[in-house]
Amino acid sequence: MKLIALDVGEKRIGVAKADTSVKIAVPAGMIPVDGGEIPAISRLCKIQNIDVIVVGMPRNLQGQLTAQSDYVKNFVKNLNKTLVLEKPNNKTIKIYFQDESLTSVQAKQNLRNRPLDKKSGDIDAEAATIILQDFLENLARRVVYKKPEPKPAPAAPSAPAEVELKPRFKTPKENSVKKWFIIRILIIVIAVLGLAYLGASLWYNSSISPVVAAEQCSSIFKPDEADPCASQQFVVEEGSSVSGIADALKQAGLIKSPLAFKIYAKISGKSGDLKAGTYNLAPSMAVEKIYSKLIDGSNDAVVFRFTALPGETLNDVKKRLVSVGYTAEEIDAALTKKYNHPVLADKPADASLEGYLFGETYEFYQTDSVETIIIRMLDELYSVVEKNGLRQKFNNMGYTLHEGLTLASIVQKEAGTVSKEDQKIVAQVFWSRLAQGIALGSDVTATYAANQIDPERKTYTDNAAVLAIDSPYNTRRYAGLPPGPICNPGSLVLISTANPADTSYLYFLTGDDGLMYYSNTEAEHNQNARDHCQVLCNTQL
Repeated sequence: MKLIALDVGEKRIGVAKADTSVKIAVPAGMIPVDGGEIPAISRLCKIQNIDVIVVGMPRNLQGQLTAQSDYVKNFVKNLNKTLVLEKPNNKTIKIYFQDESLTSVQAKQNLRNRPLDKKSGDIDAEAATIILQDFLENLARRVVYKKPEPKPAPAAPSAPAEVELKPRFKTPKENSVKKWFIIRILIIVIAVLGLAYLGASLWYNSSISPVVAAEQCSSIFKPDEADPCASQQFVVEEGSSVSGIADALKQAGLIKSPLAFKIYAKISGKSGDLKAGTYNLAPSMAVEKIYSKLIDGSNDAVVFRFTALPGETLNDVKKRLVSVGYTAEEIDAALTKKYNHPVLADKPADASLEGYLFGETYEFYQTDSVETIIIRMLDELYSVVEKNGLRQKFNNMGYTLHEGLTLASIVQKEAGTVSKEDQKIVAQVFWSRLAQGIALGSDVTATYAANQIDPERKTYTDNAAVLAIDSPYNTRRYAGLPPGPICNPGSLVLISTANPADTSYLYFLTGDDGLMYYSNTEAEHNQNARDHCQVLCNTQL
């Protein structure tokens, strides 16, 4: 059986491959995320004759699914659709998730001592290799051994027809029979001992394997609310014995057998090196991994990951900050604070930070303030703006950076999940409508306005009401740009908005098949809607 693993990121996808006959994962390069990544994976599956795809599933330090996990799940759903339609080599390729824990950090450490020129893609491929190796090892632990059936005893020789009465002297033949009788006894004893050893080995290997098997953490259809792989905090007090720690781990549902844990500690020869501290442990971790963490010591409570995704609003970021332990009061105080940051130079004084908190995965110390997190996100946006000359490009088109961010946020909501070329065409449509004084007519701006005014949708209960909402953000009702961004745009969308396609379309829509359809006249646009958008165009805004 041939497998590949994918370490899915927003810029690159690391790839590793393996064969169950060898059970060793090796790096296989990386695939850039540029809109062609799914076809590239499908081609790879066909060329390599792949049977199984393993995808890394990110989690936070508490073992909970994150927004990045949702991004990976959405990617896998799109990949699965393509594989079902194309069926490479007429195979139904199975997809599994494999829980990943700081694989990128481990990948960097693995590459640090190698005398090769390291590239970003090497780290991604190494991370995918670690994911695939973990999957193979978890899979190997679940092999079921079959006990050998005992061989039937040889039939006893038939009695001779006549027995001659003679003194009983032991003949060579009798000595041979006695010798084989002893050998058979020895064989039986060895077989019993072998079976006992095999049974003990099977019990031990099973007992040090994860409480929750890899398959249960890899199902695409497993409901999040019943996550059997969620991690939990585990505290080791000063002076705790190996036996006490083993019992506590069993009680917490993190290991199967305290005895197996103590045997592992004895075999390792480091039973006295377990360190006190607070650890984030999960039932999907084998005893080996749990024990390694307890030996290394706890730094789980020092650093945490914080993720904001492109397309999320300021309210989404607030919820994420609350979920990692900050209070609503300190979040509101930080978001309304005045920041002297170069990326905010064009932002109107009365505008919020909507659109400026750049979507990315960050690492912070637990002692960091909300202001520190916000400044880091502003720094990341500023880095993208400066690296790609976005301020100057928007200025050349007659717009400020704030206005460019505003339009990019609309493009993000309209075309953030399609290809870079489609993003450029959608940006061109909006720039052309602005130049000709035509209202942008974007439904997503009306949706944003309704969410701001009536978040629980008690008043604006249908699409007609939403599209008629009286708000400067409603670009169906008011021409020009809205007062500010409606979400935080990602780097690809920002670059596409500043570098629009050289086309002349004035209309676009996303069809039920996920493809973009463009037109120059309203009549053509309406026909595209009738032909390609029977479901999506009637979705609740």
